[in-house]
Amino acid sequence: MFKKVSCMLVLLVLLVAMTTPEVEAVTCGQVTGAIAPCLGYLRNGGNPPKICCDGLKSGLKSYGSPADLKAICICLKSSSSSYRGVSGIYAAMLPGKCDINVPYKISPSTDCNRIQ
Repeated sequence: MFKKVSCMLVLLVLLVAMTTPEVEAVTCGQVTGAIAPCLGYLRNGGNPPKICCDGLKSGLKSYGSPADLKAICICLKSSSSSYRGVSGIYAAMLPGKCDINVPYKISPSTDCNRIQ
């Protein structure tokens, strides 16, 4: 369960890293690197820092194609074990806390292959 929750946290933070529009496709390295500004929130709750939300918003604008969103989801699931202490509840609440719309449910049950 922890791995699944961590995966979803990574998914949200991954969107933060997508801030370089000159890159054509999002990479897993960008996704995992994007998690850092949101980790405190994802582990402890409260309010996410502005840098976390700003990164998520920027990432969605730069890497919001269905292929990118699917790649982000897959990367987060595969790398979720690297992030200890992440709460699935906080991960699911992050888009709302940052006032952004993620086009799929942030949950361990999300099927990345259904993202289109």
